[in-house]
Amino acid sequence: MSIRDTSAQDRPLHGSSAAIHATATSPRRRQWLYAGAGIAVLVVAVGWLLSGWTAGARSIDASRVRIAEVKRGDLVRDISAEGRVIAANSPTLYAIAGGTVTLKVVAGDKVEQDQPLAEIDSPELRSKLAQEQATLAGLEAESSRAALDAQVTRSNARKLLDQAAIDRQAAARDLERNQKAFEGGAVAQIDVARAQDTLKKADLGLASARNEFGLLGQGAGLDMRNKRLLADRQRAVVAELQRQVDALTLRAPFDGQVGQVLVAQRQNVAVNAPVLSVVDLGKYEVEIKVPESFARDLAIGMPAKVTGSTGTLDAELAAVSPEVVNGEVTGRLRFKNQQPPGLRQSQRLSVRILLDTRRNVLMVERGPFLEQGGGNSAYVMDGSSAVKRPIRTGASSLNAVEILDGAKEGDRIVVSGADGFGESEKVRISGE
Repeated sequence: MSIRDTSAQDRPLHGSSAAIHATATSPRRRQWLYAGAGIAVLVVAVGWLLSGWTAGARSIDASRVRIAEVKRGDLVRDISAEGRVIAANSPTLYAIAGGTVTLKVVAGDKVEQDQPLAEIDSPELRSKLAQEQATLAGLEAESSRAALDAQVTRSNARKLLDQAAIDRQAAARDLERNQKAFEGGAVAQIDVARAQDTLKKADLGLASARNEFGLLGQGAGLDMRNKRLLADRQRAVVAELQRQVDALTLRAPFDGQVGQVLVAQRQNVAVNAPVLSVVDLGKYEVEIKVPESFARDLAIGMPAKVTGSTGTLDAELAAVSPEVVNGEVTGRLRFKNQQPPGLRQSQRLSVRILLDTRRNVLMVERGPFLEQGGGNSAYVMDGSSAVKRPIRTGASSLNAVEILDGAKEGDRIVVSGADGFGESEKVRISGE
């Protein structure tokens, strides 16, 4: 039995020895190629990381920010707001006194000027008026009596004055007669002296009567004047009470429409309680609310455009509230031309107030960056990185802000989303 060798398994190789050597070294070369490729990938990754590190301390995805380009154009400073139609004249009528209300109209009724709208029954006020009227009648009677007494007093004083004048005249004639008789030797010297004394006494009586006449006249006049003033005062009280009683009937202050009725029929109301309101349909205004930041730019007389179902209408700013409520300022617009028909109370309209127009200026879209940087800094794109740069801003509108310094036309500024940059001076924007 013979043992088989491996000669049957051997196969001869054809070719040169170099080919045989190359075949033996091919696996080793592939290993070196794979290793080189891995090192290259590692170098690229490290380079990318280094470039990201040199680009900024952090990286923000582009979808989280909004970038706007700096452009040159006309900056129209305007304010857009929603307006509400209100009546320029819409007074509320109040109860002048407490009592029971009788309504003569309902909400929505058309009314004419001085038309009775409601009546308040106030027995207390009417009773007080009657009492004061009686007091006035008594004071007027006293005033008339004082005037009559003044006439009587003056008449008596005049009578005494006239009597004193007659006595003086008689004394003067008696003295003249005695002097002539004394010259003729008919009477003694003592009779002449007695006549002279009588004349002097008559002069004193006349002067006293004249003085008394003046004093009595003044006293009578003062008494009469005091009585008349008391009557006039009471007459004013009665007139005021009469006005209040007349005001118990609430009347329409102008032609219009009843707005709201604030009480029920035959309801007992307190003094100064609101009863109803009247709306003047011929005078409407538009009320707007604008942000507090624009309050300093508003001025009475500024032109405005009001847009509604009837088209665009010209208006002007008629009033601006001096008070800020919830970060807003209230203003009122008045139509320039004839008031458009079809307006309704509380109707909503779009309002645009034109502040001014700046021609050929650098501007960029307005965004939160203006408040975040205080208008002194912004992130400007440099390639794929946002670099913090000092800027100077000017006028602003609702959708744009003027750039005075720090950026040029064509630059791109991060206008929104920069709050996530922190205090970084340079931030990489991935995906940009």
